[in-house]
Amino acid sequence: MLKSLLARLRGARPVAAPDTRKEFDDLNRKAPLRGEAGAQAHAETPGADTFLCREAVLGRDQRIAGYQFMLREGTRGRIRNSSRVVHHVYAEVLVRNLLQSNIGGLLGHRHAYLDLPDSFLAHPCLRDLPPANTVLVIEHLGGSGAPAPETLLEQVRDLRAEGFRIAIPDPDIVTELAHLLPEVDAVVLRALAIDPERNRQRKVKLAQLSGHTDMLVRELTTMEHLGLCMNLGVALFQGPFVTSREDWHDNKLRPDVARLAILLGRLRQDADTAEIVTLTKQNPALSLRLLRYINSAASGLPTKVASIEGALQLLGRDKLYRWLMIMFCSTNEAHGRSAAALESALVRARMMELLAAKSAPTQQEALFLTGLLSLADVVLQVPLERAIAPLGLSAEIEDAILRRSGPHAALLELVIACETAQAEQIDSAAQRCGITPASASTRHIEALGWALGTLL
Repeated sequence: MLKSLLARLRGARPVAAPDTRKEFDDLNRKAPLRGEAGAQAHAETPGADTFLCREAVLGRDQRIAGYQFMLREGTRGRIRNSSRVVHHVYAEVLVRNLLQSNIGGLLGHRHAYLDLPDSFLAHPCLRDLPPANTVLVIEHLGGSGAPAPETLLEQVRDLRAEGFRIAIPDPDIVTELAHLLPEVDAVVLRALAIDPERNRQRKVKLAQLSGHTDMLVRELTTMEHLGLCMNLGVALFQGPFVTSREDWHDNKLRPDVARLAILLGRLRQDADTAEIVTLTKQNPALSLRLLRYINSAASGLPTKVASIEGALQLLGRDKLYRWLMIMFCSTNEAHGRSAAALESALVRARMMELLAAKSAPTQQEALFLTGLLSLADVVLQVPLERAIAPLGLSAEIEDAILRRSGPHAALLELVIACETAQAEQIDSAAQRCGITPASASTRHIEALGWALGTLL
């Protein structure tokens, strides 16, 4: 993880429109992008508000197994009742934005979940995605242009042979895709489908699904609901529960975390070097990690640093402070959901820093800390006030984190809005910050790439 902390970002720029391909003449010749569908079609053409959002997908260990990448809710809502042609246009925009952002090269063991129309599975742009990291979730659109059941089945088999994973929605609800069930890798259920009363009425029982496919449940809101799903054999979980708060009133910082917090507080208060070195040495594991970090290949040092004093002198206080702050938020990452929350916190931190690229370095650092610590309670599983109390933070950072007020609050609201994919929240927050939603989206994906690279 530490070797990547100072790495440069991978670029990610929105892709405006897909190219026409001969294989899709029947669908694309009337596409709005070709200018042949009149004013209504033109209104459905991808524009500046068409950008990527993401939501984490957790495994049974509550670590991030992947992300669902999607266009923001306003865009999805606008095209929901549009023609199949328009759905194809936006599906290609989704895929090509992902390719342009280079997310595939950063996913590691994680998967990208993409909801795509049933008639889009033969599109050649899918072959540019990394098969081992891609789960194609088939959407049934209905109406003319839908592939015949046997054709769709053949396409699913071909894609799986290439290494792609295939998922379908609940076969009890979308019965038109139920014939694919023996061939798919996952079934996507809504949280409502896990309700005990509804379970008794299901035609396709959950036990039958878990026998040969993974179950992915979306829209989970609470840890209690997560526990119910686990008991039913669900393998993958998605929803706002990932960053939800619990009652941690009785929890306290572990002794090693508390010592690290004191060190951070003294650094913030500009304590002398001798005291910083002494406090660092009181934590042998931290000292070892610091020396490994400073001597890593990424540092490019001609000789190895053998002392904490040397590491501090070489790294400097500002970089040491940021490194230690990330260590502070990483101390509980072995505990399931904490790792997922840490990843989200890193995305928030980097995005806020990027959005302030024209500000002074001290301002950028303050915004980075605001984003990073905004989920400190979820990461450390202690009350937020207790988690940040020893850190000696500025009033502006505390106001933003604890009270959503002060000069840093607007940017924090914007980065949180980008996690929800809700168009109105994104637009409103972006306007308050004087930033276009498209620019916010670009920074969001760049920040995600940085966070994934940092945690590899």
